[in-house]
Order: sequence, then C-alpha cells, then structure tokens
Amino acid sequence: MSGQAVPRYRQIVDELRRQIETGELAPGDRVPSTREITKQWGVAMATATKVLTELRREGMVHAMPGVGTVVEAPSRRVRNARPTAAPRPEGPPDASSGQAALTLERIVVAAVTVADTEGLAAVSMRRVAAELGVATMSLYRHVADKDDLLMRMMDTVIAEHPLPADPPAGWREAIELAARQLWDLFRRHPWLAPALSVTRPQMITSALPYSEWMLGTLHAHGLDLHSAFTAHLMLLNYARGIAVNLEAEREAEAHSGLDSEEWMDTQEPALLAILATGRFPALSRLATTGYDFDLDAVFEFGLQRLLDGLAPLVNESSAG
Repeated sequence: MSGQAVPRYRQIVDELRRQIETGELAPGDRVPSTREITKQWGVAMATATKVLTELRREGMVHAMPGVGTVVEAPSRRVRNARPTAAPRPEGPPDASSGQAALTLERIVVAAVTVADTEGLAAVSMRRVAAELGVATMSLYRHVADKDDLLMRMMDTVIAEHPLPADPPAGWREAIELAARQLWDLFRRHPWLAPALSVTRPQMITSALPYSEWMLGTLHAHGLDLHSAFTAHLMLLNYARGIAVNLEAEREAEAHSGLDSEEWMDTQEPALLAILATGRFPALSRLATTGYDFDLDAVFEFGLQRLLDGLAPLVNESSAG
C-alpha cells in the first residue's frame, strides 16, 4: 500500500456508487445536488461539483433538466461512461484532448443543463467547463464572459418554444396565449425570470417576437403603440414577478432541506398563536378553512384580472 489518503471527493463518489449498485438509489432516483453534497458531507462546492462530474464520467448518473442529476439505468451505464483520462493542466485545446470538438452550442447546452438542475448560482465558466470535461480557458474561444454566456442561454431556451405563426383572432385570446407560453418558459427554466431584466432589457433576439406579438395584437385592436408597449411591459413583468419565486423556492429548499409545505408546517404554531389574539378575524377564518397555495392558479387569476382591466381601454380604442 502506498499509504496515501483517499481524496475526499473520491470517498463521496464511492459512497454514492455503493448506494446506486445496491439499489438504495434506483434508476431514475435523484442523487444529491452539489448543495446537498456540501451540506451532507461538509465539503466545498468545488469538491461537490467534482463528485457529480466523476459519477457522470463513469456513466452512473445523468442530468435531467427540471429534475436534477438522476441515476442512470444499468443497461445504459457502460454505453454512457466516458473513458478514464489523466487530468490535464489547463492550456490551449488540442485534438488529443478532445477539446477540438468544443462548440458554442455544446457550451450553451451544458450551461442550461447546470442552471436547470442546480440553479443559476451554480453556473460559472469553471463549472460549465467541468461539465464538458474541458479546460476553463477553452470556453473563452466561444463566449466572451459569463454575461455573454447567460445571454446566449436565454436566447436558446426562448427560441426552443416559438409562438405560433398565426395568432388567434381575438385580442384577449392572443394575449392569453403569449402570456401562458411565457409562464410555461419560466416554469421549465426557473432561472430565466431572475436572469431577465425589465429596467435594463437584454438584446435577446428570440424574445423580440413576443414583443412584436403583443404590440401587433393590441395596436390592431385600437391601442396606440405607446399604450400597447406599456401594456406589454406590464404583462411581462407580472409573469416574471411571480416566476422569480420559482428559483428562490428552489434555493430555499436546497439550503433548508424542506419544501414549501414542510416549511409552512414549521411556521404554523407561531402563526396560530398570533391569530389566537383575535386581532385578525379574516385571516383566522382563512386559516380554519385552509388555503391551497398554487403559483399556477395565482398566475392565472392575476392574468385574467389584468386583461379585465385592459378590456375597457381596448374596446374604447377600437370603437374610436
């Protein structure tokens, strides 16, 4: 024996591999995220990232957008495993390292996968490079910096879900369609809403059809372009404002280990004690009957009320 200590990341890899091979983690089960690994084993984020990268290299797990890193099916593990290679120092890409095949598309897809599974905070040039198994500096041959990468990520995910070629005839149906599709985008990619800016809008080419759709629809039904654009910004920021809770909730769950319902259960005794004072009778009645909190329902309720408010303005403009 050499007497060398086993690296910490390797110990964690061995433990997770054991759980997979014994069936404690079955195919399709979600394995701990990088944040969960740092919390459970008390290691740095870089070590946790190395753990998942090694398991992916061995073909034991794969990333599933919107879910996380999950256990690979046994029949696919050997086929998906990457060949073992000695670590290489960061430097210029070459054909023997496999970095010559690196493309902008691969970089963006890898970054989106990290953001979808682990959150926007996990996306860094080093993290994406680790996902691809390349040197960090090789990414800069394709993207200028992280801001450039983020812009391309947003452009890519929006472009994957284009609006239909022919909008509905009614203005309300057309606006509903675009707003719901935007909400669905935020649902698919929780990091997208906080990444978008309304006060300093990014030049995202694939997002322009949404603006054109809203402007064209409302202007065709009588609104002047300034009012139509203001209405568009209002609806966009409404959907975005609710959707930012998706990423925030994911981060809170990762840090606390509790989902929203479990967290609410921990707050219930304190809330009931306050309500017992009798100062808040309406809230007390609501607490007695219960309230099923559902962000999709909240979004739909607010969307309809906003369109109700727009309707008189659109109808008046159309009549004029």
